[in-house]
Amino acid sequence: MVFTVLSLVLAQAQLAPAPSEPLDFSKQAKVLFRVVACAGDEPVPAHLDARVVEAHCKELRRRIEKYRKTWVGEAMPFLQSLKPAGLPTTVVYPFGGGDLISALTTYPEATDITTMSLEHAGDPRRIDTITSKQLAASLALVRATSAGLLTANDSKTENLMKGQRGELPGQLSFFLIGLAVHGFEPVSLRYVKANADGSLRALTATDLSASEVKQAKLLHQAWMSPDFSEAFDNLELVFVKKGADPKTQARVHRHFAQNLSDTNFGQDTGMRKYLEQKGRIVAMTKAASYLLWRDHFSVIRDYLLAHMEFMVSDSTGIPPRFAKAAGFEQQAFGRFTESFLGANPQYNEDFRALWKTAKPLAFRYGYLDKQLSKHMLVTRRAPAAAAP
Repeated sequence: MVFTVLSLVLAQAQLAPAPSEPLDFSKQAKVLFRVVACAGDEPVPAHLDARVVEAHCKELRRRIEKYRKTWVGEAMPFLQSLKPAGLPTTVVYPFGGGDLISALTTYPEATDITTMSLEHAGDPRRIDTITSKQLAASLALVRATSAGLLTANDSKTENLMKGQRGELPGQLSFFLIGLAVHGFEPVSLRYVKANADGSLRALTATDLSASEVKQAKLLHQAWMSPDFSEAFDNLELVFVKKGADPKTQARVHRHFAQNLSDTNFGQDTGMRKYLEQKGRIVAMTKAASYLLWRDHFSVIRDYLLAHMEFMVSDSTGIPPRFAKAAGFEQQAFGRFTESFLGANPQYNEDFRALWKTAKPLAFRYGYLDKQLSKHMLVTRRAPAAAAP
């Protein structure tokens, strides 16, 4: 008996990473993928009630199939038809919340996706100790907060905030549901931070020990404070198409908890250099509170205009005067009369002029306008302004 226990301890010690090695949370990611996103081959852990999981999955799968029919079946081919050949496969999605699902709908060819928003990624370890009673309530919360993304292609602020607290990591759960919808599966999960030179460092056991007692910082005074460590602010999720070889077909999604105002993102040298090192990109944004219309979000707006080739958005995208001055042309779809939220009157007027020649739009992409009309904007680099 002593030998058996000692052998087990030694085996576990050999499997545990050294204090300075990156921590990999792929085990938790795969369990969450099965339990929360209802996909993958991982068995439901013995400490959880499989009946609770199946009841959740029955409803979630119904919503997923509806999304696939409406968005993957209708919106994706339409969006693909708008793209010029040879676009980059690197995506930057500011104000993206938990919206990996729309990034993959808009850019199914993407190999590198970065989302940035006020929401923190979340601690995946709680799935190891969650009780069945806690799980039932937590899964109900996931269904409630993910409903907007799966039914309206939009997610309300209050739903994103609710995901900042609880037994399941809200943002990570949304990301895993996005993978499930599009037929992907997780390979590995790490947590990262940007160095001053733009490179990334992964969370180690030493880092976790030092930051475990430090709660994730509130990034906006009106936001809901997270209830987990700052160690789990930003994630790196590697994924593949189901059954694909991770060695040759791996893709990556990174999410950063980031206030994108000039006084925050504008002062974050590491994050700006991380984005700049990506080179040419494609972009998207939607339901972004018209922040790209505001002067104090000029740094992220200028980054997009300097590096992107193509962008899909609702009316919270880049106003025409900035886009045209940077060498872009814009094409409108659907109907637009006024911004859904109060915003710059002149930019509203510019958008109304742009939408006078808009083509029809059969689906919702982010916000509706003030008159509850569906609309979408494509911003592409004009041929004469093509990057060298």
